[in-house]
Amino acid sequence: MGVSVDSQFSHKGWLSSGGITETKKLNHPLVADLTKNISRDYGVLKEEAGIALRGTFIIDGKGKIRHYSCEDAPIGRNVDEVVRLVKAYQHVEKAAGKEVCPANWKPGAAAIKVG
Repeated sequence: MGVSVDSQFSHKGWLSSGGITETKKLNHPLVADLTKNISRDYGVLKEEAGIALRGTFIIDGKGKIRHYSCEDAPIGRNVDEVVRLVKAYQHVEKAAGKEVCPANWKPGAAAIKVG
C-alpha cells in the first residue's frame, strides 16, 4: 500500500495527472495519513516541517519488516529495485533457508546454495 500525509483529494489529483505513470494504473491502495501517525510510527515524519520522507518498507506475510529505505523529499524511488527486492525475499522464503540471493540478483537468475 502507499501511505501519504496528503489527503485523498490530493491523491486523486496526483493520479489523474499521471503522477504514478501515464500508461499504468496503481494496483494497490493509497492511504491518507492525515494524522501523520503512520508516518511517525515508521520514523519517516519530519515533525518540524510536517512532511513525510519517501520511506519504502517491505513487510513479509508475518508482519516482519524485511527491508526499509528512506529518501529525502526531492529524491524519487526506483520501483524496479523495490520489485526486485520483493521477489528476492519471496525466492529466499520459498527456498526455506537453502539459498540466498547475491547482490544484483534478478528473478530467474541462479541463487547461492547454502548448507
